[in-house]
Amino acid sequence: MASNLEEELSCPVCRDIFRDPVLLSCSHSFCRACLSRWWTQKQIRKCPVCNCDSDRKEPTCNLVLKNTCEAFLLEREDVCQLHSEKLKLFCLDDKQPVCLICRDSKQHSGHVFRPAAEVAQDRREALRKSIMPLQEKLKLFTKVKEDLDLTAQHIHSQARLTEARIRKEFRMLQRVLRDEEEVRVAAVKEEEEQKSLRVNEKIKVLNGVMTALYDTIKSAERKLRCKDAALLQSSSAAGTEQQRPLPELSQPAAGALMDVAKHLGNLRCNTWKKVKHVVSRTPVVLDPNTAGPGLIICEDLAAVRRGSRQKLPGNPERFESEGIVSASRGFTAGVHFWTVEVADCSSWFVGVAEESFKRKKPIQFRSGLWAVCFSKEKYSYFSPGAPASFHVIGKLQAIRVHLDLERGKLSFTDPKTLKHICTFSHSWSEKMFPIFYVGGVKPMKILPSEGGGPDDEDSKE
Repeated sequence: MASNLEEELSCPVCRDIFRDPVLLSCSHSFCRACLSRWWTQKQIRKCPVCNCDSDRKEPTCNLVLKNTCEAFLLEREDVCQLHSEKLKLFCLDDKQPVCLICRDSKQHSGHVFRPAAEVAQDRREALRKSIMPLQEKLKLFTKVKEDLDLTAQHIHSQARLTEARIRKEFRMLQRVLRDEEEVRVAAVKEEEEQKSLRVNEKIKVLNGVMTALYDTIKSAERKLRCKDAALLQSSSAAGTEQQRPLPELSQPAAGALMDVAKHLGNLRCNTWKKVKHVVSRTPVVLDPNTAGPGLIICEDLAAVRRGSRQKLPGNPERFESEGIVSASRGFTAGVHFWTVEVADCSSWFVGVAEESFKRKKPIQFRSGLWAVCFSKEKYSYFSPGAPASFHVIGKLQAIRVHLDLERGKLSFTDPKTLKHICTFSHSWSEKMFPIFYVGGVKPMKILPSEGGGPDDEDSKE
């Protein structure tokens, strides 16, 4: 019976159990690979059994026959190929399943046997244990891939947003330059109009004088051609005309020409001075890649506020705490200062942190952090030592931070009253980063610096 079934489930070409069987329009079935090889060799698309033409470009998968063959192969694996009996035992010596007849055969004489189900159960347990660490690794790799996919998406989003902001800033600068260009061109045209008017007025007067002289000369030339009596009769009148006073011809006045030097001299430098009045520079720039998932950084990277939680890449630089962000650059030497506006923030802290300051939870605020804090209507400052509170008259509108790495001093001041708040002394060996926390929807702002100084870009690391 099994032999007849195996014959029915065998491919007419390879004489083996069907593998991925396909069905032709003539109802004959073949292994997909066997039929493909047959058609390639014969170079005709006919049935290998009945020689009928195939009207299908791609033969249809015989799904019923495929399932039947797979079930048959699974059933055959549990049957001894020598005795057609169920494989109920497992030979520990030969490491293979055997039937009851195999156990009593000479081939397995003196061998140790165990029930196949018992050995299979042990194998399953061992396999489950071996799979568990692989499953954990797969979970880890899946999480890493999700993070990488998010990172790739975020990189693309950052690039497009940065490009748009660059173009916006340059359009603003171009608009300022165009306005300055129009002003300077208008000044040239105004000077041209004024000086041309003065010259044209002199030309008009001179044209009148020249016309009068021309008429006088022509009159005198006509009299010269007269006879003596006629000439003598008109000589007294001619003498009177020749004695008429002529206007004085003045030399061109100084400054009559265009003041080209005024318009073109140091044009780029003078234009840059004008442009500087419409741009500002902050001594500290916020780094969006460090911002907690609950923060929104403004376009110029000089202000931050709380917003809805975002799904961001968990890069090493990013703080897991929702309200913390650091500056984009740190300091290892020199003197640096910046002012932070905090008037509208419901809670905040402003300070500096060591490069090794822990950014992932749980964050240790007493390790590697020096800052002034406002929370629950109370002011305090904290450092690697114990935190302490302090009092101010009114409410602080801004905090001035002064970091002197040469002397190992960190000072906080009220820039409005110039009142000293506190000073920390420490010998820092790591790179120090300005750090900020904001706890409300009102923004915290880093104020523009007044000109250059120690905080210029070329003085930073």
